[in-house]
Parts: sequence; structure tokens; C-alpha cells
Amino acid sequence: MERAVVRCVPAEPKLSVRLVLPDGSARHMQRDQEEPLGRALARLAATAAKGRAKAAKKNKKARAEPGEGEEAAAVPAVRLFTHDGLAVAEEVPNAAAWQDGAVLQVGEARYRVERNPPAVTELRLPRSLLAGFPVCPKVSAEFAAPRHCVFRWYRQRRPADGEGGGGDAAWVEEAEGTERVFTPCNALVGLRLKLRCTPGDGEQRYGQPCEVESSGPVEAGPGACTFDSRHLYTRKVCGHGSVRAVSYNILADTYAQTEFSRTVLYPYCAPYALEIDYRQNLLKKELAGYSADLICLQEVDKSVFVDSLAPALDAFGLEGLFKIKEKQHEGLATFYRRDKFSLLSQHDIVFSEALLSDPLHKELCDKLAEYPAVREKVLQRSSVLQVSVLQSATDPSKKICVANTHLYWHPKGGNIRLIQIAVALSHLKHVACDLHPSIPVIFCGDFNSTPSSGTYSFISSGGIAEDHEDWVSNGEEERCNMPLTHPFKLQSACGEPAYTNYVGGFHGCLDYIFIDKTALEVEQVIPLPSHEEVTTHQALPSVSHPSDHIALICDLKWK
Repeated sequence: MERAVVRCVPAEPKLSVRLVLPDGSARHMQRDQEEPLGRALARLAATAAKGRAKAAKKNKKARAEPGEGEEAAAVPAVRLFTHDGLAVAEEVPNAAAWQDGAVLQVGEARYRVERNPPAVTELRLPRSLLAGFPVCPKVSAEFAAPRHCVFRWYRQRRPADGEGGGGDAAWVEEAEGTERVFTPCNALVGLRLKLRCTPGDGEQRYGQPCEVESSGPVEAGPGACTFDSRHLYTRKVCGHGSVRAVSYNILADTYAQTEFSRTVLYPYCAPYALEIDYRQNLLKKELAGYSADLICLQEVDKSVFVDSLAPALDAFGLEGLFKIKEKQHEGLATFYRRDKFSLLSQHDIVFSEALLSDPLHKELCDKLAEYPAVREKVLQRSSVLQVSVLQSATDPSKKICVANTHLYWHPKGGNIRLIQIAVALSHLKHVACDLHPSIPVIFCGDFNSTPSSGTYSFISSGGIAEDHEDWVSNGEEERCNMPLTHPFKLQSACGEPAYTNYVGGFHGCLDYIFIDKTALEVEQVIPLPSHEEVTTHQALPSVSHPSDHIALICDLKWK
């Protein structure tokens, strides 16, 4: 029996019917959901009659015998039956009439109605494939979920494999290729890959398979990477009483792919290793190998989040959230493990907007009005704060507030960073003390602040004096003096590493995972790469490390 595919979504006014008529022509009909079935069937009958007439005319090559034309153009009987064989009344609305399993009859032809069958809407492979690195396809589906889809991976047939030819004869199924993510081995270098995805909905319904071929062949990987030894500590997801957190500035493509970056910032890095496709291969393998429950990323290009990281980490059980910095076209991403946490609420802010409009920051805003030069600079920044409140999937009484930020970068911008972090901590107080009383905070990010800075001191100690030297970090003209306090008891979970950023002209500790030490404690800190590993190719990024920063990783547990 042929298929008649019906798409009917309550939020849309029309439904669609797709089928191949007896004359071989494909038809796509759209009708109002509330329209009586009889009108839709009459339209289908008229369409079928036209198709029959055209086919008859073509077959007779304009030499039709008398009367044959009229017979060919006769309108076929078109009826719809329930799966029990009962005729559906013509006055029934389309939305109620076209049910899954119903049978459509067009003349002598019969069609099984498939209502909202699983369907692949997008299937895409990365442009760059490296041996030893996971290939994570982007899979979008309607009335289906990637975890219920069936995946089959194929490799290009070599001439030495025997029979060649086109079509499927050109491809060999990979025995290990039955998962969504496939890691090609060295033996596949030089060969292209193909993926076939059959969409499923978890109720044993499967749609039409969809295929995609890689645009290029698998290439050789770079060999040992800086994160390989770290993966030895993170092979398994930690237990339900613990949380593995990662904070990582992944170096936005918008900054890596400039002439300034290639010639001044990272002249020691091979140009191909700065390409986004190459770096994404390394990043996806690195992040997947950490088996993390929480990942906070900075400098995430929007396209990288949507097309690369979100699909890849989704395949490893992580849900992603994104907050853009509008002026820079990059932003923050927070991922959480779905089987450990659910998202309760989001409270993201832009520092400059919150400072002006949120009554929480009125006192700070009023103080800042006394220093117009500093105020103007703070308001020009597009820095953002991403705040997500998560609930434990196994113990609903356990909630956690996960914050992620990337503060102003300029070496002389200590005063600006103090204002930004004051806004952040005031906002977190509102979320973690007022909206969700007494939930612990994990505050990750690139704070662009060394352990000797005022920002680090303020976060760690709970206050900063009005005469701290960072208030004049950019000279007397931009001096602003004000005492600040916050109520949290925060500590750097990974301590104070010698550096988390290592480039040709600078190395220092700028990144932190701050935790609420009244509620959380550190189980283990995953060691950073050795100095020899970091400097193998002089500095970062390199062919074996995708960013100029190093990821921080720690295992935490509730006290």
C-alpha cells in the first residue's frame, strides 16, 4: 500500500497531504484544518482526474480514439476510511478526519495515512573530519528525537575492496557505525563518510531515511593533544552526589580569524590550526572527554553554538543554553547533563542594561554618576552574565545556581571589572537569596583578573575598600572610589594556577570556578596540562590545543 503523509500541527491553520497519484505525479496539498473533509477529497479527485487526462494524452501521442479522452478525464472516486474500514463522513473537519492508520482510496489505488510521521528536517556533517576525533552530525527532526533515530555509518569503497560502481555499491557499512557519533580510525584516512538516519519517535514509528555524505575525506589527526592526559581522570561521569564542572574560554572564531591574530597575537600557530573547522574537531573531542555535568564556555560564536557545539554535546547527553554579546557576535554557553539536572529558570543580564534599569543596582548606579568617565566606559561594554537555576533530577530538594561570565578584557580596566562584578554579585544575590533562598552558587568564567587583582580579592573576601589601587587602574582621570560588599562565601575551586591563559606575550591566571563554600566542597581538581605540553608548540593555541586558554575542571559535592 502506498503512503499518504499528513502533517497536522495544532498551532498551524492548515494541514498538508503528500502522496504520489496513480499517474506517477507527486502531489502536495494544503487545506484548512477546519474545512470539511468532503472539500479536500473533491479537490484531490479533480487533481487526480487532471493527472489521468495528461497521462492518457501523452500515451496516445495525440491519436486518441473518439471517447477515450472523456474516459481518461473522468473523475475518480476518492474516499477516506478509518483503520477499521468505516467511511469517514464528508462533514468531519480535516484535522479530525486524517488520522494515523486511515486508508485513502483514489480510484483503484489505496494509501495508508501516516499522520505526523517522524521526519528528518536537517542532517549535516562537519566540513572537517579527523581520524581519532568524534564526528558529531547536526540532526534536526520533526515528530522524532535524535535519541530514537537509527544511525548507520558508511565509508567510501576503495578500489581494492572489489566491486565498484555507483549508488550503494560505492559505500561499505562500518560495523562500529551504529551510533549517532562516529569516530573514524586511521584506516579511514583519505575516504569520505556517509550517514543514513532513520527518524524514530520512541513509539516504534519510523519515517523515511535521510542520507548525507561528507564533503571531503577523513584526514589524519594531530597526534597527542594537551587534553589527552586529562581525559584519564574523566573517563566516567561522576556519581549522582557529585558535580563535575568545566569553565573554558574557547577562543571565538571572530577573534582567531583576523590578520592581527595570525601575524601579531598567534604568529607561532600554524594557520590551518586557527581555522574554525580544525579547532572544532579538537574542542568537541576535548569537551566530550571530560564527561562533565556542567560546562560554562566563553567566547562562543553563535554559529559555532548552533551548528557545532550544541548538536555535538547533545549527542553526549548535555543540554545547551546561549547568551549573545550583541556587538561582538559571540557570547556565553552553559551546558548541563540532562539525566542529572533540569532547568528551572534563567536570569541572564547585560551588565550595562541592568545597571541602568534594574532597581537592584540603583545605589551603585547613583555612586557611579559621580564618575562620568568611568560610567560611560561601563555603559559602552556589551559584557553579559548568564545565570541558570538547575534542579537535581534525582533529589528535587537540591538546586544550584550556575553563573557564567566574561569580564572586560583591557589590562588597565580593573575599575571597570570591579563595577561589572559588583552588578553580577548583586544580581546573583537576588536570584540565589531572594528568588530561590539558600541555593548554592557556582560562578564560572573568564574574569580577566589575576589572583592579585581587586576583582579576585573582592569575590574571595566579600568586600573591597574604596582606596584599593584598582580604582585607579587607568590613571587619575578615571579614578572612582567606592567600597563594595557582597554576602557570598566564595572560593576558587581550582585554586590559583600559574596560568590559564598562555600566549606569546602573556601568561597568567584569568579563569576561575568560584563555589559557595558553605554548601559545596571540592572532591578533586583535574590537573592542568604540564608546562612542557603547553609549550610544545611555543604557546597557545596550537595544532594540539584549540584555544589560547586552558579549561578548568573540578569535581564538587554538596556538604
